[in-house]
Amino acid sequence: MASPPSGLAVGSRTETISSRAAFDGLYTLTDFVGKDGIGLGDDLVLLLTHIQYACKRIAALVASPFSSDLQNPTGLAVGGGVAVGAERDAPKPLDIVSNEIILSSLKKSGKVAVMASEEDDEPVWIRDDGPFVVVTDPLDGSRNIDASIPTGTIFGVYKRLVELDNLPREEKAVLNSLQSGTKLLAAGYVLYSSATILCASFGSGTHAFTLDHSTGDFILTHPHIKIPPRGQIYSVNDARYFDWPEGLRRYIDTIRQGKGKNPKKYSARYICSLVADLHRTLLYGGVAMNPRDHLRLVYEANPLSLLVEQAGGRGSDGKNRILSMQPGKLHQRLPLFMGSLEDMEELESYGDVQQKVNPGYEV
Repeated sequence: MASPPSGLAVGSRTETISSRAAFDGLYTLTDFVGKDGIGLGDDLVLLLTHIQYACKRIAALVASPFSSDLQNPTGLAVGGGVAVGAERDAPKPLDIVSNEIILSSLKKSGKVAVMASEEDDEPVWIRDDGPFVVVTDPLDGSRNIDASIPTGTIFGVYKRLVELDNLPREEKAVLNSLQSGTKLLAAGYVLYSSATILCASFGSGTHAFTLDHSTGDFILTHPHIKIPPRGQIYSVNDARYFDWPEGLRRYIDTIRQGKGKNPKKYSARYICSLVADLHRTLLYGGVAMNPRDHLRLVYEANPLSLLVEQAGGRGSDGKNRILSMQPGKLHQRLPLFMGSLEDMEELESYGDVQQKVNPGYEV
């Protein structure tokens, strides 16, 4: 039997991956979640196969030389210029195209009852017998594409609440989508950057898979990610400093000077792409945050907080654990702080870290 990759847990829900699932020591995402890996069950494995296929299509679109046309639906050249076509013939924004790609893949899987997306006002009911509910932000950070800054897809998977089956379709679609993050079966993001990386948790740690363009497979490259208990990086838009509450300003001032519980001076690293900022935080530690009521609980905060917790960190609104919150609305917004456990505990100890002054930012 081939040895599992370094760091891959053996036992409990994460079983040893057999040699049948390995080729030259490489393990694909499908191998990992299937019967030769952690054995999620055929239905969920099939669903994840369709999700990864959708994300590979989005990755190709993002990397396309024509992606800027999709971000410019009026038909005007980037930066002004001459229109390339009538407005009625203009391409759809890349966010909407990504949303349609994911919806199409979920329909083809035959395993999804309802999809709730940041791009849709209401959830889409797909089929009555689908065992799963999928929530998604199809393309986070899409405004950055023209500058070739990393973007990402975020998703979460729940069980369909069968006790709601007798309710009207619209009502049960909403209620199925408003489940607490503690009920997530799986969650993940796909980072579209110098590499395409799918980072996911299935309740047994957080694992990252890198797309091998030569084979089209997502290969296990980071099994059981463990976020350092402390980092030396904070990620936030410092330009909003004077809109922050006193507690957050004191925290940032303190760690920048190396006067916090960690005697080292912290550095700012801010990409303005939630998936990219979190990915770096998972690997290097520290805190990624948006202190104003901006990020969505259902589509962003819950799935990403599961990944952080499964890696040993914490996701919070500055006061409360994200996963313990009960969503009240589909597009409910909140502050979001995620990162190393000790850094998060120190941040929350300042008390007043949620930004209530919320002027209309255009960028």
